[in-house]
Amino acid sequence: MFSVFKNAWKVKDLRMKLFYMLFILLIVRLGTHIPIPGVSMDKLVNPVSGSDDMSLFTLLTGGSAGSIFAMGIGPYINASIIMQLLTVAIPKLEQLKKEGEEGHKKINQATRVLAVVLAILQGAGQIYTIHTTMFTDPGWFVWIAALVTMVTGTIFIMWLGEKLTECGIGNGSSFIIFANIIAGLPSGVVTLYTYATTGEYSGTMGWVIVALILCIFVFIVGFVILVQDGERRIPVQYSKKMAGRTVFGGQSSFIPIKVNIAGVMSIIFAISLLQFPQTIKNMFNIQWLDDVVRILDIQNPIGAVIYVVLIFCFTFFYTSFAFNPIEVAENMRKSGGFIPGIRPGKPTSEFIQNVVDRISLIGACFYAIIAIIPVAIGWVFGGLNVGFGGTTLLIVTGVALEIVKQLESQLLMRHYKGFLS
Repeated sequence: MFSVFKNAWKVKDLRMKLFYMLFILLIVRLGTHIPIPGVSMDKLVNPVSGSDDMSLFTLLTGGSAGSIFAMGIGPYINASIIMQLLTVAIPKLEQLKKEGEEGHKKINQATRVLAVVLAILQGAGQIYTIHTTMFTDPGWFVWIAALVTMVTGTIFIMWLGEKLTECGIGNGSSFIIFANIIAGLPSGVVTLYTYATTGEYSGTMGWVIVALILCIFVFIVGFVILVQDGERRIPVQYSKKMAGRTVFGGQSSFIPIKVNIAGVMSIIFAISLLQFPQTIKNMFNIQWLDDVVRILDIQNPIGAVIYVVLIFCFTFFYTSFAFNPIEVAENMRKSGGFIPGIRPGKPTSEFIQNVVDRISLIGACFYAIIAIIPVAIGWVFGGLNVGFGGTTLLIVTGVALEIVKQLESQLLMRHYKGFLS
């Protein structure tokens, strides 16, 4: 990884892209410290980004409550998830997806419009939550101005994310979330230092516990990288065809099925569902929801079990949308391909479906382990907040791997250009 960054730094074009990426991420982080109209600087609430898997909103935004970027990229991420599901459920959207670049442009435009609608609803709910505690001069005009500012900030971040994507080193939205998570790293370090010096096991035992937690952290990162790159390769053989005296086909290939087909979506869906009662309670102050929120807290054993069950359910649910074995089998049949020992058509699709189900089970176990380890650490060490969570590790590791792979591919492309010239 370090050699890739070293070689990329020597190429002027890639060096300028890295500077451009850092400049945009700096703008995103600065915006999280600018208050909206009606809120003073000293009333900004700056939560620890990524330190708690239940604070999904904090994880996606990384910003201070009451800042112009308080909603961050969150509405756009939610809109993207909704559009992915609607693309499968609505035939017209599915047809647009198959139309190539022009169809993708229309879907992206619809995603932006939906993101603005979600930003208005989410911003209104957030202003209602903080209107009695953070606004220095409450009033309808101030609240409307604050809402317009927050929605505009979200649209601006969406635009910055698209500019990062055009930069050519990966997905811009992922980079913004990555930067927001990394911004909370100093707070996590301070938490561990405070635990080792003034916590329940302060002194030598405290430092031993911190060292053990760091070792677990390194092990989890390695485990995430291993599973992120893991895949099951189904062999495919293509039949030979004669065209005059020339023989075409006959080569062997494979269908790569990744272990993490669902990606981090299963955890995000599970957290969103668990957070929904808390969101309703904050907006409408319904007292009986206190018991529901307490039970669904992942620090509660019952909430942790529900959390794991939801991860399994959403892993299979999202995989069923992201991968279509029937379509894969049909495309394979049209191109003259077949899986050795399996008849084309329905037997092939059933075989691929069985493989995907087994892989999804492994992926669900992986997600559940990654998500529950930080919670288990908190149980063992008396509620210690370790400063990282399962979603945090998956996103950070995934984005880091994407950056390295993109730089490798661009370096390789430039190497070939130089060789051909």
